[in-house]
Amino acid sequence: MSYRERVTRIIAGAARGIRIDVPGAGTRPTSDRVRESVFGALESMGAIDGSRVLDLYAGSGALGLEAWSRGASSVDLVERSRSAATVVERNGAAVARALGAARGPRVHQGAVRAFLGRTTGPYDLVFTDPPYDMEDAVMTADLVALGPSLSADAIVVIERAKRSSPPDLDAAGLVPLREKSYGDTSVWWATPVGAGPDTEAQSTAPSQSR
Repeated sequence: MSYRERVTRIIAGAARGIRIDVPGAGTRPTSDRVRESVFGALESMGAIDGSRVLDLYAGSGALGLEAWSRGASSVDLVERSRSAATVVERNGAAVARALGAARGPRVHQGAVRAFLGRTTGPYDLVFTDPPYDMEDAVMTADLVALGPSLSADAIVVIERAKRSSPPDLDAAGLVPLREKSYGDTSVWWATPVGAGPDTEAQSTAPSQSR
């Protein structure tokens, strides 16, 4: 991986333009195009400003840090790889400086399931971007474990390879709000069952893809 491929930037918000390093191996950063579209949808939902954010399988931390730059009140980032978690901490410190924050985001080095077993949340906005080769059953189990840590009207953003099976939202107690494909990547926006008066209508709306 070249140096250019190992660097991305915060797209918008108070930390716009801040460089984000990408770990050299074992991570698959969300492209700027996908990230911009995801956050555009979230901003139209009013889901970012003041939200408590959780970024699972954080990689470089770009998703959680982008939310922080755009007005999220707190960010927790979970990454299993020790070396990648070190990169996340460095990226978080850079964004914190740009925001004038006294400290960086909370970085948790360890497995997602273990973290979800001990956290109480609640989280308003969750990014879950598991490795594309993760088994469907493992991803579903992680989503189920996430449930108790969600606020009542939380938004969960799930990214998968287009060729992979869709997430089992029913098993996780989630209903879809939106779906979109970008090349070989598919993204789902979902919310807990019963969240808000328009959940049923939103969950039956046709998906958007290209």
